[in-house]
Amino acid sequence: MKQKIIHYYSNFIQTKIDSLRQMITDLTEDAKNDAKGSAGDKHETALSMMHLEQEKLNQKLKEFLDAKSIFDSIDFEKFNTKVSIGSLVLANDIYFLISVSLPKVEIEGKTIFAVSPQALLAQMLMGSVSGDEISVNNVSYKIQSIL
Repeated sequence: MKQKIIHYYSNFIQTKIDSLRQMITDLTEDAKNDAKGSAGDKHETALSMMHLEQEKLNQKLKEFLDAKSIFDSIDFEKFNTKVSIGSLVLANDIYFLISVSLPKVEIEGKTIFAVSPQALLAQMLMGSVSGDEISVNNVSYKIQSIL
């Protein structure tokens, strides 16, 4: 199960990176094509809007490249009896992958959250062992297992 989750999230990150790169390339091409045949205020406004969109996409790309770098550096094979970075924690029938913050997914009917170690939930989980109970935002979590 852990390998499927890691594989899913690794593919998810790479797909986002590829998609963002393609959008940036397309926007650059559009700007070049627009520059060839237009002039005036409308043209300048359109180019400015394209430039702003390109900056947003570049920022998003940087975030995903950083996430990929961190995700790829985590040793998911290392087994600990205590929750640490790279652990897959089952608590309240929900899986939490302590890695980088990524969207919730469903795999084989199971709910999985990829949680950054900086997140409050991850901080509360870190160092815990199977059977421990923690409480975050008035929600109690009982650790069923650490994978």
